[in-house]
Amino acid sequence: MIDYSTFTEEALEARLAELRQDHADLDAAIHALAATPVPDLIVIGRLKRKKLLIKDEIARVEDVLNPDIIA
Repeated sequence: MIDYSTFTEEALEARLAELRQDHADLDAAIHALAATPVPDLIVIGRLKRKKLLIKDEIARVEDVLNPDIIA
């Protein structure tokens, strides 16, 4: 797991954009594979798990950028 606390805000924004693009690319790949006549369910499952991991990492980066500060 990456420690994002040492990253600059610009680096975090760049990482967030990269993660969002990866997430969108995986989504497109999943939809393309699902549309084939005989979809490979094992590959689709792997891509979905990878997509979920990326979604979790996006949430971690967003939490560092916008922390919940309880007053």
